[in-house]
Amino acid sequence: MAKEKVEKKAPAAHADKKAEAKAAAPKVKVVSRLKLAYKDKVIPNLMKQFGYKNVMQVPKLDKVTINMGIGQATQNPKLVDNAVADLTSIVGQKVVITKAKKSISNFKLRANIAIGVMTTLRGNRMYMFLDKLFNIVLPRIRDFKGVPDKAFDGRGNYTLGLKEQTLFPEINIDKVEKVIGMNICFTTTAQSDNEAFHLLKTLGMPFRNASSNN
Repeated sequence: MAKEKVEKKAPAAHADKKAEAKAAAPKVKVVSRLKLAYKDKVIPNLMKQFGYKNVMQVPKLDKVTINMGIGQATQNPKLVDNAVADLTSIVGQKVVITKAKKSISNFKLRANIAIGVMTTLRGNRMYMFLDKLFNIVLPRIRDFKGVPDKAFDGRGNYTLGLKEQTLFPEINIDKVEKVIGMNICFTTTAQSDNEAFHLLKTLGMPFRNASSNN
């Protein structure tokens, strides 16, 4: 009798040990190669080029903000849901629906109506997105010769516009109802556009005229 009880408890004990071992197993975090490149390549290059005396002086990417404006959402609200699904699959995190702040009768726009989606990327996820953007998405543009180097705002930030979300490999073209463009804003800690230019160029941004930032 006692032997039967022990045999019945054995599978449960085995399951508990298996669960404990699974819980104790460390989670492997994948670090973006672009994030590693910033530490190994960008920082030394910029310190040498601009004569920074401290590593903390080296400019870095603070965040990347992606906005998708949907002008036709006033007539077709379903486009907002499609944009949410598309942008979520592209960035791999939750996105925010943006709404109109005031009514504009000429555009048939009412206050608080959904007109777009946006999200902000930071840290490792930001570098993962940039790696994909630089090496997969931008080269897929027809007759691509590089991005313009004149889109800096005077404070070290850069804005890039894409005409369609279908450039991203996560998007199934057959399921796209409406082609939607997006603006990608790179916010840096650089004190000048020249520093920001060389930061992005060293990271891999394919500028059209990568020799200088006039």
